[in-house]
Amino acid sequence: MNLTRPPMPCPLAVRPRLWLLASLACLAGCREKAERVKPVWSAISESVYAAGTVKSGRQYQAFASVGGIIQAVLVREGDSVRVGTPLLAIASDVPQLNQDNAALAARHAALAANQSQLQEARQRIALQRRALLNDQLQLSRQRRLWQQAIGTKQALEQRELAYASSKTAYEAAVLSYQTLRKQLDFAAAQARNNLRIARQQAGDFVLRSKVAGRVYQLYREAGEAVTPQTPLALLGDARHFVLDMQVDESDIVRIRPGQRVLVTLDSYPGQVFPARVTTISPMMNPGSRTFQVEAAFVRQPPVLYPFVSFEANIVLRTQPRALLIPRRLLVNDSTVLKSNGEPARVRTGLRDYQMVEILSGLTSNDELTAPAQ
Repeated sequence: MNLTRPPMPCPLAVRPRLWLLASLACLAGCREKAERVKPVWSAISESVYAAGTVKSGRQYQAFASVGGIIQAVLVREGDSVRVGTPLLAIASDVPQLNQDNAALAARHAALAANQSQLQEARQRIALQRRALLNDQLQLSRQRRLWQQAIGTKQALEQRELAYASSKTAYEAAVLSYQTLRKQLDFAAAQARNNLRIARQQAGDFVLRSKVAGRVYQLYREAGEAVTPQTPLALLGDARHFVLDMQVDESDIVRIRPGQRVLVTLDSYPGQVFPARVTTISPMMNPGSRTFQVEAAFVRQPPVLYPFVSFEANIVLRTQPRALLIPRRLLVNDSTVLKSNGEPARVRTGLRDYQMVEILSGLTSNDELTAPAQ
């Protein structure tokens, strides 16, 4: 009986076989757990991503046209205003004094205040007209006497001279009246214009709203010094809002007015609001390498405020029925891996941020797996 023990296997010879078995088991388990996906038929839209902020319609910063000290703030933030509503007043006595002087001069130069001069000129005309008619009558009589050989040639000439002198005086009185009327009309019109200028200058010291809407922000308080370059308030339309977004220069050539925009706001989680592109700025921002694009809501949120941030997808094209797979299954944008481990080349079409359209190379019955990470 052979009591010799069989030789023990060398540990270095056992380890490779154990490692191989473990690797095969792991591959088998990983293959069983690998994600398997089939293409699906569904709609897809190609879009351009954009982000921006909401601004109110006709939104603008108000500036005063004069400098000075704010005397009074006449509105509060959140107030509704009309066109022309006073917002704040800037202290200054000089414009009011100029306006008072201009009003005084306008009253003095008005035609109603100078009727006495016109009346005197009209009376002068009437007097000269009566003298003219009298001299004309005396001349007619002298001519009839002269035709009857009564009177002298010298008497006739004197009557003719008196008539000519009366006619000249009458015409001069009429001309003087017309000149006086023109002078008074000019002075009155000039005084009225000066009054309007004075009122306009005085009005410059009261900042008024240019829009019917809401006061969103006041930048200054009473007692602060301001200049024409100092922004004083932010106003805008409280009913209509504009989507102001930035689009990358690589995508701007595909953006057109009228394109559909799908908008999401943090203020309304889970909701999508439709809009349309309205304006595309022709000038690129050299700092951010983006273009400003504006859109208008088709269905506006019930409550909205300026400077609320949003994200948007500008829809370029839509395919209502397409064969789709997740974009993460693509390798080099042209290859997918089938569940049996075989690669397959595909031709792609539209794509969004999750899915891609397959134009050829797959059917809805093919089963795919994700490539190794």
